[in-house]
Amino acid sequence: MATPPVPGVKPEGRASRDQRRAILAAFLKRAAESGQASSGFHNQNYVLPLTESVAPLVNREPGVSVTVRVRRPKVLPVVIRTWGNEAEILRAVKSVLPHVPECLLQGQGFAIHSYVEGVPLSSVCGNGKPVDTLLMKALAGLLAEMAQVRGGALPPLPSIWPSNHTDSQGFLQTLAGMADLHIRKPNWRYFGGLFAALGLPEDALIRLAERVPAMARRPYSLLHADLHRDNLIMSYGGDPPLICVDWELATYGDPLHDLATHLVRMQYPDHQWDEAVESWAVAMQRVRPAAVNGVTKDLRHYVAFERAQSVYPDVMRAAQTLEGSTDQKTLDEATVAVRRALEAAADPLRLRNVASEPEIERILFRWRASRRAGCGAPRRSPVGTIDWKPDGRVPERSDFPHSAVGDALYLEGAVPASRVFKGTAHLNSVVRVPGFDVPVVVRRKVTEVRRRERSFLSEHSVLAAIEQSEVEVAAPRVLALGESHSKDPFAIHTYEGPDDIDQKPDHPVNGLLPHEADALVAQLLALTDVDYREVDPLAEENTPFYDWLSDQLVALVRSLPKESQQLARFLGLPDASRLKEILSRHEVSHRAPALLHGDLNPWNLVRRNDALALTIIDWEMAVVGDPLYDLVRHMHLTPTRPEIRERLFQRWSKWLDEKYTYAWRQDWQVYRWIEIVRSAYVDLDRLVTRASLDAPNVRRAVDSYRMTLAAATGSLGLSVRPRANPYLARALA
Repeated sequence: MATPPVPGVKPEGRASRDQRRAILAAFLKRAAESGQASSGFHNQNYVLPLTESVAPLVNREPGVSVTVRVRRPKVLPVVIRTWGNEAEILRAVKSVLPHVPECLLQGQGFAIHSYVEGVPLSSVCGNGKPVDTLLMKALAGLLAEMAQVRGGALPPLPSIWPSNHTDSQGFLQTLAGMADLHIRKPNWRYFGGLFAALGLPEDALIRLAERVPAMARRPYSLLHADLHRDNLIMSYGGDPPLICVDWELATYGDPLHDLATHLVRMQYPDHQWDEAVESWAVAMQRVRPAAVNGVTKDLRHYVAFERAQSVYPDVMRAAQTLEGSTDQKTLDEATVAVRRALEAAADPLRLRNVASEPEIERILFRWRASRRAGCGAPRRSPVGTIDWKPDGRVPERSDFPHSAVGDALYLEGAVPASRVFKGTAHLNSVVRVPGFDVPVVVRRKVTEVRRRERSFLSEHSVLAAIEQSEVEVAAPRVLALGESHSKDPFAIHTYEGPDDIDQKPDHPVNGLLPHEADALVAQLLALTDVDYREVDPLAEENTPFYDWLSDQLVALVRSLPKESQQLARFLGLPDASRLKEILSRHEVSHRAPALLHGDLNPWNLVRRNDALALTIIDWEMAVVGDPLYDLVRHMHLTPTRPEIRERLFQRWSKWLDEKYTYAWRQDWQVYRWIEIVRSAYVDLDRLVTRASLDAPNVRRAVDSYRMTLAAATGSLGLSVRPRANPYLARALA
């Protein structure tokens, strides 16, 4: 180990380099064996007296207590670091805060600091407990004193730092970018799949940086950036009353950031927050008045950032406790910790539909199981397998036996984020199962999301019917159906995406190309050859499909929550009874029924490089009905240029038998109209409830809600009635 020269000790003094190494190695061993350790997340801190041989190396008397800080091996990168050398920070701080620790000697993976006499604040006033008013003022004074450390005495700042050292907005944007760079990115490969399953987007912190508003300008100063109860030592003599330790996360920037991290990490009771802020403002006003500019308005942005970036280390630390554990208590504790972190970060990161505790428990259970399996090739031994119960509706397949199902479930929890897709109703994890020729996707229902539009047919039975009919429809194959931990239902399908499963599937989000339009019509034609009675034995050929569709829309409107119904009335949309009257004015000709997909939005179409051109996925909205409806609903949900619409209709009316296309020209506008009306209600409810807004098809729909509402009310013969209410701006944003 290399040891730098110590002031006052000549390099070739009493001990040679090799002797010093041996002396320090023995001292570190003695520290580790002393048992006098306090554990930080990044360091083990040992307090012990200097030996006769070590004392000369640090210019101290033998027997004087020192703190030996030993870096923990393999620590997760979960903090933002401005500077890499704590010793340089301590030297700069010493002139203003003379009682902070002094770095006496630094080596590879360790440092010896002077020992600060006293007791940590946490040992006499634990987290969540009220802090005495005098002590709070002393804390505020300590934060204010840091502002007197000269910027020129500090180590050089990283190149990404704002050049204007009063730019508060730029500083917070830099912090968010550094949190993404130092915390999220290094851990994404290992924890990314877990983050994605929990609903944490890959670009959440980047988006947060983009949303940082303009703020008041405040002069930058030295910030401790980790001032919590464990890092505050109450001195025995009371002069000074408090001493800061652990300066390795110190930074230089807007002093409001230090106040925000202090408020959150100190875990003050709610009723003390205002008192703590006021104490800080009074103390800072005496030292640097400009630092309190805009504190009332801007502090919330730093508090939001602290809670947002904390979700990543909090989730990772909770997950780490599961590695090597098998007990339910550890799983329960990790679940509570993750739920708390997600709830705290939900608003600043704009997370939608924060997972419930049962959902989080199941996700963590799968993650833990995959770690016990070694994150590599699944074991064939039943030891440590994930218990699961097959659903008899899908019999065991010879090409994908139950052992392969177990392998897929093993691998599910360890998939990287690039192979996790969260839609409006399902969490999909893509894995490669040894011995099976194509990737598979494990599909689980997102239990906390309630879909307003009902499903009528079982997806597995629809896909089985398509496979058995051997028609030219590109659709997934159902490989297994069952339940795993906590009766969590799952389905396993063949994966219909790129051969490189780390690449995202290509969806026609901007509309179909000409050859894709032809291929889609060809598959809709092939669907008419599927015996729909296999999936819906009660389907009646003579039941008017439009009447059934109208009844379903009326029932949907009637079932909307009170808040959504109230806003619908404010905006001029009719209630369920009035809507039923309006819908009944229209009639649609009878056409022979067929199996329909029911939700041909572009994210349910995956491009492929063969004659079929498109694979159709997500069949949970399948229904038996009028084939014209499937085509028109697709054009409503997908940007469709006039020439592509004409091509679709031309091919469809020419290729399908007349019993499926009879009188389509006079009827297609009715289906288009009812879909516009449906979207006006469904998208409004999504805006009110914030449900599924992270799904791309939902996001695009609600972003264009103003046009949807205008089209719906116009086609209903009604007018929009914008009235003064707190929801209108929210709904039309």
